[in-house]
Amino acid sequence: MRIVILAAGQGKRLLPLTTEVPKALLDIGGKTLIERQIEAFAARGLKEFTVVTGYGAPRMDEVLAKIGQSLGVAISTVFNPFYAVADNLASCWMARASMTGDFIQVNGDNVFRSDLVEKLLAAPVVPVGVATNLKQAYDSDDMKVILDRGRLTEIGKTLPVDTVDAEAIGFYVFRGAGSLAYVETLERAMRDPQALKQWFPAAVGSLAKKIEIRTIPINGLQWCEVDFPIDLQQARQLVASWV
Repeated sequence: MRIVILAAGQGKRLLPLTTEVPKALLDIGGKTLIERQIEAFAARGLKEFTVVTGYGAPRMDEVLAKIGQSLGVAISTVFNPFYAVADNLASCWMARASMTGDFIQVNGDNVFRSDLVEKLLAAPVVPVGVATNLKQAYDSDDMKVILDRGRLTEIGKTLPVDTVDAEAIGFYVFRGAGSLAYVETLERAMRDPQALKQWFPAAVGSLAKKIEIRTIPINGLQWCEVDFPIDLQQARQLVASWV
C-alpha cells in the first residue's frame, strides 16, 4: 500500500505564514505538518510514499529526505510545474505512475493520528473508499458528498446543502481495479481544456458513475484540516492534547 500525498500548494489563505514555506512545512507542535502525516502512516507499517511538490519544492525535497531517513521509509517526490496556475487534478495526474497498485491518496493539509490510518486499512476491501465525516451543517468550503445506501453518487463543494449526506475529508483508498479505473479517469479528465482549473474530486465523481465507491466513516476520530490561520491554531491545540 503506497501513500500519495498532494502537497504542491503554497497555502495562500495562510499568508503571510506561507510566504517563505509551503503549507506542508508549517510547524504543528514542533513537527512539520507533512512529518506528522508520514509518521501516522508509518506507525501502521506503511513505508512507501510519493509526495507531489510544487511551491518551495527544493526545501520540500530537503525536508522529506530527512524525514525518510529518520523514520526509515521510502519517500519519492513528483514535481508539479503547474502548481501556481492549476488546482489539484493536475497534481493527481502527475503522480499517476505511483498509482499502479493499491494506494491511499491524502490531501497534504490534514493533521491526524495513526488511529485514522487504522480505520482506513480496516475498512471493507472495495475498489474505491472515501473517508467521510458527518456534521450538523455544511459550508461552502466542505467537499460534500451525496450517498445512496452507502454508495457515493456525487461529490463536490457546490452540491446543494439540503441534499448532502456527509463531507469527504481528503482520504481516498484505491485498490485493484479501482486504482486502474482512477488513473484512466485522470487521463481522460486532463484532456479537457479546463482541466487545470479542476479539483480531483471531479474525477472521483466521474468514476462514481462507472464503479461502486463506498464511504469509510471516521466519525469520532480526531483530525483537522489546515486551510486558514484559525485552523492552524486549532491543529496546534489538537496535537498538544495528544501528548
